[in-house]
Amino acid sequence: MIEPCVIETQELTKRYGGADAVRALSLAVTGQRITAFLGRNGAGKSTTIKMLLGMTHPTSGTGTVLGRSITDSRANTEMRREVAYVGEDKQLYGYMTVEQMIRFTKSFYRDWQPEAEKRLLKRYQLPPERKVKALSKGMRTKLALLLAFCRRPALLILDEPSEGLDPVSIEELLQTLVAAAADGTTVFFSSHQIAEVERVAEQVCIVDHGQLVMNFSLEDMRQHYRRITLGFAEQQPPEKFRIPGIQHVQTSGRQVILTANHNADVVVELARTMEPVSVDVSPIGLREVFLESVKEEA
Repeated sequence: MIEPCVIETQELTKRYGGADAVRALSLAVTGQRITAFLGRNGAGKSTTIKMLLGMTHPTSGTGTVLGRSITDSRANTEMRREVAYVGEDKQLYGYMTVEQMIRFTKSFYRDWQPEAEKRLLKRYQLPPERKVKALSKGMRTKLALLLAFCRRPALLILDEPSEGLDPVSIEELLQTLVAAAADGTTVFFSSHQIAEVERVAEQVCIVDHGQLVMNFSLEDMRQHYRRITLGFAEQQPPEKFRIPGIQHVQTSGRQVILTANHNADVVVELARTMEPVSVDVSPIGLREVFLESVKEEA
């Protein structure tokens, strides 16, 4: 059974002057899971999210969020009622107190969760009477997260949510994301923090220079991705190893390092027919996959 997509784009492009911030991005995000939008700073993550939410219009291409067009203003307004968003800049009303900000926000949502509000206020140690403008960056982040989590959204979109948080608060954030997904909320968050992504994400979309370079499940990565290191008596041309299942080939003298994203056993057996003097197979972590996928070609 094919799971429906909660976020889907086709050739989505955003151009500023002569530069593409996002270039022909075709993305598919399925529901009720945590999907990480992983990329280095400036890769196009924030621009993509702003287009998904109707905050900026694409130069070309199309997309839907929760089945509604991102370029149709009426559909976009309907969609935003079901989506909670925490932006990188954590825009809040600075003149309000924490308590006033919460009361103002929850007046718009009939399914506001008062128990979650109470729990998160205590966990995040937010001072109710303090004005938002007097909060630290980390405290503003926590307040923005509380406002998002208590809405019971169908889709939660977060742009660099751990920015400004200390290690303890990051751990609390990750636990809250897992709990939200367990309750049926789809979580889509951008990040350049590989360790955080590897902790909680089920699906990973890697973007670089505005383009989607990889889209895979972490479970599939752990089960099938392998690093195969081959030693030979003589130097080998890399073209010999560009075979099905091999994603990346690196040669260093008489050593050949292969990255396989599937069929590792078949690849090893085929490699053995080339008579290597040594064969080593090891699992690959997300850090290695990410670095290889965004590596600049020589």
